[in-house]
Amino acid sequence: MTARTIDDAQRRARLATRHRLVPSERIADPVAITESLVALHSSDPVTVHLSAAVRMPTPALEPVEAALYDHRTLVRHHSMRRTLWVFGRNTANVAHHAATLDVLRQQQKIIDKALVAAGIADPGAWFEKATAEVLDALADGPMTARDLGQRLPALAELRLDIGTGPLATPQPGHTRALLVLGFAGRVLRARPTGTWINGQYRWAAADGWLPGGLGEPLDPGAAAAELARRYLAAFGPATRTDLAWWAKWTVATTKRALVDVGAVEVTIDGPEPGYVLPDDVDPVPDPGPSAVLLPGLDPTTMGWKQRAFHLDEALVPHLFDRNGNGGPAIWVDGRIVGGWVQRKDGTVRTELLADIGAEHRAEIDRAAHELETLLGDVRFSVRFPAPMQARLLA
Repeated sequence: MTARTIDDAQRRARLATRHRLVPSERIADPVAITESLVALHSSDPVTVHLSAAVRMPTPALEPVEAALYDHRTLVRHHSMRRTLWVFGRNTANVAHHAATLDVLRQQQKIIDKALVAAGIADPGAWFEKATAEVLDALADGPMTARDLGQRLPALAELRLDIGTGPLATPQPGHTRALLVLGFAGRVLRARPTGTWINGQYRWAAADGWLPGGLGEPLDPGAAAAELARRYLAAFGPATRTDLAWWAKWTVATTKRALVDVGAVEVTIDGPEPGYVLPDDVDPVPDPGPSAVLLPGLDPTTMGWKQRAFHLDEALVPHLFDRNGNGGPAIWVDGRIVGGWVQRKDGTVRTELLADIGAEHRAEIDRAAHELETLLGDVRFSVRFPAPMQARLLA
C-alpha cells in the first residue's frame, strides 16, 4: 500500500488551523488553547500568557491568571526535555508518567550523590525525612523557597554541591529537595512572588493545591502512547525524530509509542517519513490567511526539530540561538517570516525577513499595535532572545 502524501502546504494549513493562528479558530478559553498545543512552554513566564492571549479573539491576560491560580485548571510542572510547562490537569498527569518520571530518576541520583559528598550516610533516609518536613510546612499554605528555608533551618543550612569540579554549584538542601519533589509531583509551583512576568514562584503541596494532586498513577507505556497521540493530533504529520526530540524519549520509547497509538506513516517533504493518527490522513481545507506575533519559545515554534516546512534555513541564524531556542517570531500563513521585540518605550518593533505582501504587512502592524495595547506599562526581557534582537533594540 502506497503511503499517503502530505505536502508542505498541507502541513502549514494544519498548523495554522490546529494551533489557532487563524482568526476563525481563536477562542477565549486558555485551557482549550493549551490543550490545542498539548502544553505551553513556561521556561519564560511571559510565554505562557502571550501564547494564550494571541490565540484569543480579544487578547487578555486575566483569563490565564485565573486558570493558573484561581480555578487551577492549568498546572505548571516540569516534564518533557526537563522543561517547565503549563498543562491542562489531565495532560499534566499523562506527561508526568510519560516523561517526568524519567527526569526524576536522574535528579534523584544527582541529589543522592551530593548528599553522600556532604557526609550524609543514608541519602534515602535523609530525603524521606526532608520530604515529610517540607510537606508539613507547606500544609500551612504556599510559600517561597526562602520562607521555607526559614521554617526549616536545618535543611537550609546544609550545602549540597551540585555538579563536579569547577562547575559544581552549592545549593541549600531545602531548595534542592523542593526541585526533586517537584519532579516527583509532590509539590507544585503556585502564584509567582511578583507579577505575571516573574519566574520566582511560591511552592504548594500538590494535594493542597489540587484535590488529588496530579491524579491517579498511570502505566508509563500507556501514558507515552497517550502523550504521542496528543502530540500528533496537534503537530502531525511529524517525524519520529520530531517526537523523540520534543518528548526527549529514546528511539525505543518513541517507536513503541507510535505503534501503540496506531500512527500511520505518510510521505512528507524531507529526509524521513511523517506520522499522523489513523483518523487524520485526509486533506484539510485551506484555513485562509493568518498573521500573528508569537512569543519566544511558543509551542508552535518549538514543536518540531525538523522545521523546513515552515522555516527557511536562511532564517534560522536570525531567530534561534545555538541551543535551538526560538525567539519571538512573526508567523504568516503557517510559516515564520521574521521576528519582533518590545523596546524600552513599550513599542513593539518588527522585522520581516521574507516578502509577505502589503496586506500581510498591514496585518502584522495591526498585531504589533494590539500587543502594545495588551502589554500597556509592562516591560519584559526575553529569557532566550533571538540573535536578531540586538539589532531590533539598537
